[in-house]
Amino acid sequence: MDVFQHINHARMVTLLEEARIPWLLTPDRPTAALGAGAVVVDMHVRYRGQLRHSDGPLTVDMWVDRLRSADWTIGYEVRARDANIATPPAVTATIQLAAFDIDTQRLRRLTAAERDYLQHYVRS
Repeated sequence: MDVFQHINHARMVTLLEEARIPWLLTPDRPTAALGAGAVVVDMHVRYRGQLRHSDGPLTVDMWVDRLRSADWTIGYEVRARDANIATPPAVTATIQLAAFDIDTQRLRRLTAAERDYLQHYVRS
């Protein structure tokens, strides 16, 4: 908690990352290779309500907001523990990621398997 008695911004960004990593990088998923090369391109976090440590563990809902050939954007909604999905989220965020080839230091296209996996999470 920060001096204003709510979860600190840097910690919130870390919580979003901690939700994203197992979803994308579990070894048996087609997106596991992204662990060797994916970069954050853009991030927007909007605070709509206060969250305190006593609200945890927090619920983080994620989906693919946009999917393109080399990048995708993840949408997030963060709510207090046990909050109904109809409850407005306390935090909304979008994070754009891009597939990246570490060896060449260049963006790469998503593989067909990566795209297919991510496509299942596109919110219409």
